[in-house]
Amino acid sequence: MAGDGFVLPAARRALIRDGSVGDQPGQKLLLSIIELGGYPNFRPVYESLGYEVIVETRMRKAIAGIRRRCPDVIVAEYNFQSDFRDRTSSLESLLAVVQRLPATRVIVFYEEEFSSPFNKLRDRLPVHHALSFPVLEADLRKVLLELAARPPVGTGD
Repeated sequence: MAGDGFVLPAARRALIRDGSVGDQPGQKLLLSIIELGGYPNFRPVYESLGYEVIVETRMRKAIAGIRRRCPDVIVAEYNFQSDFRDRTSSLESLLAVVQRLPATRVIVFYEEEFSSPFNKLRDRLPVHHALSFPVLEADLRKVLLELAARPPVGTGD
């Protein structure tokens, strides 16, 4: 949506503003949070599986957007940051919000060298699947298909 901080092409923002595109029954929403990147563009994979894709590059804006429009799936990165006083990554803030959204699934990309702090985070907060770098398109597609086949816990499905 135009004012929610997500990165959308101008034409798409106009369609949303006019009501031509938006939350339609059966429409799946995937939020891709790319803070550092350095891996392939997986948007074609997401779209081929029927997701409307929203891309955000800042965690704060992503969290604000989630509060306005709840995604079915979030794909984010675990970027270990030793300079944080009370957490290891900005991902923790996102997961704290997501734990109150039982229908939202989270996939995290992470560096194998940071698996120890990442696994400690996973013990406390919800991560539905994790893929270590390098992330392969086939592996990501498989995970997304598995998540789509299982109804979210606590949604009554």
